[in-house]
Amino acid sequence: MPTTPTPSLTVSTVNVNGVRAAAGKGLLPWLEQTAADVVCLQETRADDGQLRVALAPALATGWCLSSAEPAVRGRNGVAVLSRVEPVAVRVGFGHPEFDDSGRYLEVDVAGVTVASLYLPSGEAGTPRQLEKERFMAAFAEHLAGLVDRPAVVCGDWNIAHTEDDLKTWKANRSSSGFLPGEREWLGTVLSSGWVDVQRRLQPEGPGPYTWWSYRGRAFDNDSGWRIDLQVATTALAERVTSATVERATEHALRWSDHAPVTATYSG
Repeated sequence: MPTTPTPSLTVSTVNVNGVRAAAGKGLLPWLEQTAADVVCLQETRADDGQLRVALAPALATGWCLSSAEPAVRGRNGVAVLSRVEPVAVRVGFGHPEFDDSGRYLEVDVAGVTVASLYLPSGEAGTPRQLEKERFMAAFAEHLAGLVDRPAVVCGDWNIAHTEDDLKTWKANRSSSGFLPGEREWLGTVLSSGWVDVQRRLQPEGPGPYTWWSYRGRAFDNDSGWRIDLQVATTALAERVTSATVERATEHALRWSDHAPVTATYSG
């Protein structure tokens, strides 16, 4: 009996820095033209009702929306837009401290688990950093349970793994996002059956960066951080054929301080 070939899957991820603001500045036209089959959003800062209003034009064209709204109003929030209804949707990863924080959402689409992640940003020497470390420890356990299936965790990982992932790494050696323990943790993830697909195709840097501060001329000088990643299990990473950072051509055309990261996985 002939088998039906698995279709290719194009996945995009972007921290929108507030979905309502992004929708008014260019997110909606971007959704109209993207070739992505699945789009992961982070930091929506919206409850489910607000999210549906902000994305109404996109939903009217057929996008399906799954979301994990934050318990704290106006913070966090992740979502997934897909061309087809997911087979399954899971909010959180089974940890009581974080499951209602609006930081993690999984959907099953086209035989692949696609997750939208907004890992805490932390702040060195404060309780926020301790929260980030608790999240990382719990999340590593969840990742271990996903490693044997085709899966990709997309989103704002809030960690620059190596010096090639951060323009001003010397000045940020004591900053959250580039602390030795964080970098070691991500390295452990990437040696435990998970693959940074951008680095699979583009092993050397610097960059490409995915986030630039709105302060000063960071974007114009390409003084950024590569913290938005698609991290796939080995079986899926072997299928990646392209990975691109969709950096705006000029500052005025930005609709977030992050750029979309888009990857295609062959069938």
